[in-house]
Amino acid sequence: MEVRDADVLSIHFKLGERTRGIVGESELALMKRSAYLINTSRGRIVSEAALIDALQAGQIAGATLDVFDEEPLAPRHPFRFLPNVLATPHVGYVTENTYRVAYPQIVEAIGTWLDGVPIRELPV
Repeated sequence: MEVRDADVLSIHFKLGERTRGIVGESELALMKRSAYLINTSRGRIVSEAALIDALQAGQIAGATLDVFDEEPLAPRHPFRFLPNVLATPHVGYVTENTYRVAYPQIVEAIGTWLDGVPIRELPV
């Protein structure tokens, strides 16, 4: 399948020299006006400027983004205000089980650190 045929383009790449900006103006121009882009991988894989232009022009129907060039997303960033963008704060990996397991450990780690006796120290 090619970009021009897709109803949804979902990004699942590791960020590297070969993938940085792999989705840019020309790829977005090939997409259907009714297509959506989903990026839960890394922000810099998609040209942010090209995506903003495409969304503002209605060149694609919309985007769902969990990653951005700079995180957290700036308060006045266009992705916060475009009506055809669903933006989440880099939590796409989170499941209900992750919340159940990770957050109690985080609270425990903070408490023991505040008490001066951290239970898990990272290697230096």
